Amino acid sequence: MKKIYRNLIAVAGFALILAACSKDRLEVEPVNEFLSSNYYQTEAQVASALIGVYDPIGWSMAYGQWISPTMFGEIRSDNANAGGDPSNNDQPGWQEFDDFTNTNTNVVIHPIYRKGFIGISRANALLDLTEIESDAVTEYKAQAQWLRAYYHFELFRHFGPIPVVNQSLTPDDMNLERNTLSEVMQQVISDCQAALPHLPAIAPSGQEGRVTQGAAHALMGKAYLYWADLKGDDPALFQSAAEAFQQVVDLGVYQLQDDMQELFVFDNRNTLESVFEIQHTALYSSDWGWFEGVDGNGMIQLCGVRGLCAEHPDYEAGWGFMSVTEGLWNHFLDDDTYRRDVAILSEDELAQDLADAGLNCDPLIDMTDNNPVDYTGYWQEKYPNLKAFAGTNVNGGNEHLTKAQNTHVFRYADVLLMLAEALHRGTGDDGMAMSYIDVVRERAAGPGDNSGTFRSAATVMAEEGWSLLDLIWYERRAELACEGDRWFDLVRSGRANADLFIGDGDKAANFNQDHLWLPIALEETQIATGLTTYPDASLFN
Repeated sequence: MKKIYRNLIAVAGFALILAACSKDRLEVEPVNEFLSSNYYQTEAQVASALIGVYDPIGWSMAYGQWISPTMFGEIRSDNANAGGDPSNNDQPGWQEFDDFTNTNTNVVIHPIYRKGFIGISRANALLDLTEIESDAVTEYKAQAQWLRAYYHFELFRHFGPIPVVNQSLTPDDMNLERNTLSEVMQQVISDCQAALPHLPAIAPSGQEGRVTQGAAHALMGKAYLYWADLKGDDPALFQSAAEAFQQVVDLGVYQLQDDMQELFVFDNRNTLESVFEIQHTALYSSDWGWFEGVDGNGMIQLCGVRGLCAEHPDYEAGWGFMSVTEGLWNHFLDDDTYRRDVAILSEDELAQDLADAGLNCDPLIDMTDNNPVDYTGYWQEKYPNLKAFAGTNVNGGNEHLTKAQNTHVFRYADVLLMLAEALHRGTGDDGMAMSYIDVVRERAAGPGDNSGTFRSAATVMAEEGWSLLDLIWYERRAELACEGDRWFDLVRSGRANADLFIGDGDKAANFNQDHLWLPIALEETQIATGLTTYPDASLFN
């Protein structure tokens, strides 16, 4: 469909050139009879428009820039470095994120911002212009309302308090200003609450990936959690977060995948642990686009091991982005190696694979000599560039790697850990909090029944000398390693500081509080003159 769309644009452009030579050529009938004012008239039309509302969620590229939210949440943190080619000059926008040198002219910032507001605009159009009534349309509108909440929340995570846009805009409405933290979160929560009664508990067969009640409760809980944290540890808001997360548990439709590794297998999509995940499609080079290109999961190629020996039995060569830090590798406790190995691939493991296959070749370009900060000998493995994921026209590290592996937005383990945190910081029900942590920790010991062998939350706290909050932070980093939450967890909890980056010269030297939030792009502040580049402290009320 996208290829056809771009071809139509090209044809239309050529037609305009010809029209300039002949007045008669302007006297043509419109190609398309539909406008926004006369479109949303049937269930089928509304359903089609809803697909457009979902569409920006899956973009790995926009306006010619790679925009993976997972990469963003890891590269800016102490979990990963930008990587790329050994010169450390690959994709400069991402290098600036990594080194905390980005400004409002960074080339990646504007696509991130526009992607979110394109999603909001499409949701508003569907909600404002749909007048027909039916059960199906009511559900479509509920999904659009949740998606509007999701886009607002994701934009907030990047830019801080952003303008709330809950209706279609006219040219006279373009001079937007930032709203407050409370106003943004109230919008997210109210949209989720309005959507909830009209959403299914489980997505119908054939509609996996659509919004459900679990996704609505999870997003509402996460909004309360961020609101509570950023508003000075508000216990009432933490309690509201706990109530929302508890609703996810009480639905009784989710459970942890026994083998954690299976969550990150190409053809194992939408498991019982999935509360909401982005539905990616296979991607080939012909689908790469400038404006809204790449619906496939670009991480599979972007973050694969660079310089890999072509004879490696399991992996295709990738582009080397999001290289894992030694600090993340060392974060895992001695009895947490199963979870570590699900998340991280080591150079030693790659070399062993080659030795086992009887291959005598250097598996890697020796990038550590050229870029010792970025390359530590560790890479992420949750979105792997496996040869099993490749199409038929493979030449190592190219665009023919199949990129249909989904991206997790909310999975049940994450919900349980957020519930534990909200209980501890809200009601103070530490016993219940630890019971939810134990569910996650038992699975972390490996597949099968570990009920009598894993170290419980209470035991870890006693043996490691940790508080319950220490354990929660440990678990979130270990469980969600390389999934894109690390940076945002650090920011919301006030733990993002230069000390995290000791040993990483650029990050440690350049970090300051201005880098907690992305600046809104210069192009936007030139149009909306009341829109500040960075959020003022007064907005976090």
